[in-house]
Amino acid sequence: MTALFCVVGPTATGKSNIALDLAEKLNAEIINADAMQFYRGMEIGTAKLSMTERRGIPHHLIDILNVQDEASVSEYQASGRMIIDRLLDKGIPVVVVGGSGLYVKALLDPLNFPGRDPQIRERLESEALELGATVMHARLAKVDPAAGLAILPGNVRRVVRALEVIELTGAPFTATLPRDGESRYPEAIQIGLKIERAVLNKRIDLRVDQMWAAGLIEEVKQLSLVGLREGKTSRRALGYMQILQALDGNTSLEGARSETKAATRKYARRQISWFRRDNRISWVEPENAVEQAISMLSESYRSDGKIIE
Repeated sequence: MTALFCVVGPTATGKSNIALDLAEKLNAEIINADAMQFYRGMEIGTAKLSMTERRGIPHHLIDILNVQDEASVSEYQASGRMIIDRLLDKGIPVVVVGGSGLYVKALLDPLNFPGRDPQIRERLESEALELGATVMHARLAKVDPAAGLAILPGNVRRVVRALEVIELTGAPFTATLPRDGESRYPEAIQIGLKIERAVLNKRIDLRVDQMWAAGLIEEVKQLSLVGLREGKTSRRALGYMQILQALDGNTSLEGARSETKAATRKYARRQISWFRRDNRISWVEPENAVEQAISMLSESYRSDGKIIE
């Protein structure tokens, strides 16, 4: 049975395990859509599955960057689509999994990536240094509310890029997003995992505590030796950024843990807001997700008059 699935939703909803269960049933391969899992060595704080936990299922676009490298949506789009097309051409189902909404959309939809202007970029970066991340993000949210939802306030690089595109094109950054109905893969089945907010918050707090217990502080220290502080993308990852601040004496390690919990809960709310805007996503309870995904695929085959293998 050849198909393309996307398992999305906020952090701590169990997307990775759902993707594994679904891939096992379909003999599928998995494509990562969590931007922070691109980075080698960032294991604990990104909840990256170990090789054993991957159950022998091939995973793509994990551990493809060093921590000092900058992640690129356009490069991810090109690489991810190449993998999807190759697998589907071979009759191998694909499961895309992750909570980085822009990266999922870049795979599925005809996003355009405008050019760059070094002078505009340099000016905006200088303003960001002078005014701070919060002011720059507020400016973006005012001119493009959807981009304000999609981009974390602390991700200055992406805020600057969005403002650069707005200046270059005279249109909102999200004007590069496709209109409803446009898709490179119109038959893709997207499922979003939903959990009651109070339960999700408890799961987030528990996950952060488990990461601390598993050695996240030591992981950050080791990555600092190989370029984490120089990484424009990686150093802003939740947990990593807070621990770096603690190691620099700006807060305590316990304060970093509390701030990581709060920032992650806020990030989860932003993820929900982003994904809820896409009416192609079917929202399901995690415990029923695999069964419902298979049912949606079966229904799709029946409606197209196809025979399910």
